Amino acid sequence: MAEPPTGTSSHRAQAHGRHANHRRYHDGAEVDGYVDDPYHRVRRAVAARLMAEGVTRRGPVLELGCGPRGMLDPAALPGPVVLADTAETALRTARAVARGRALPVCLDATRGLPFRAGSFAGLLAGELIEHVYDPLALLRECHRVLAPDGLLVLTTPNLAPVQDRLAFLAGRAPRQVDPLHPYLWLHIRPFTASLLRRTLRRAGFTPVALRSNEVGWRLPGGRWVASRRLARAAPGLGGSLICAARRHGAPPPQQNRA
Repeated sequence: MAEPPTGTSSHRAQAHGRHANHRRYHDGAEVDGYVDDPYHRVRRAVAARLMAEGVTRRGPVLELGCGPRGMLDPAALPGPVVLADTAETALRTARAVARGRALPVCLDATRGLPFRAGSFAGLLAGELIEHVYDPLALLRECHRVLAPDGLLVLTTPNLAPVQDRLAFLAGRAPRQVDPLHPYLWLHIRPFTASLLRRTLRRAGFTPVALRSNEVGWRLPGGRWVASRRLARAAPGLGGSLICAARRHGAPPPQQNRA
């Protein structure tokens, strides 16, 4: 993944985002605190199932940004699992949780992936793409390291769940772009379902499935109600977007940017 020239505003923004995310997530405590919440438990289970059911060839599967508790079950996959994260502490915990059945690799996904082309049968990136300054560059790297017909599974918060759509009509900003939120301010590239599909296609992928965890609504008084059935029927309205895409052919040539 090519980095912007040193000293440019884009390079400084990338570096700032990298350091801010590392400070927040370096020890895994932030992630460890929410993975057992039903909202995230469903998201993680759906992503892992898409990968286990969608990998069509033998070979290793890479999980980018695994945190202290990876989503993949090595026993459910036809090849070994490689766990990758920029936080060494979280990576050590993830390896222990996997009981030695996964290979840990410490890397920074914004600097390119240190693997040969076609190395993986599958690649999972959960809650990562929204933190990256240049998501298209990241996706092109994912395309490069996947074997032909390899499967990419992404999860990312939905910029346009049903409640935020109505709130926006009333002049209130979607939750995912709140700069005052304790951690959502780190989400610098929010996606809707259509934008995520379009970006995947630009990187050379063919989207094959879109899922969500739940369609939720906060009632007056703070009570949260949610429907998984509605999320299955209309995933673009759900809280989390879970998308599977195939690597087919070469990615389109990069376009020069003004």
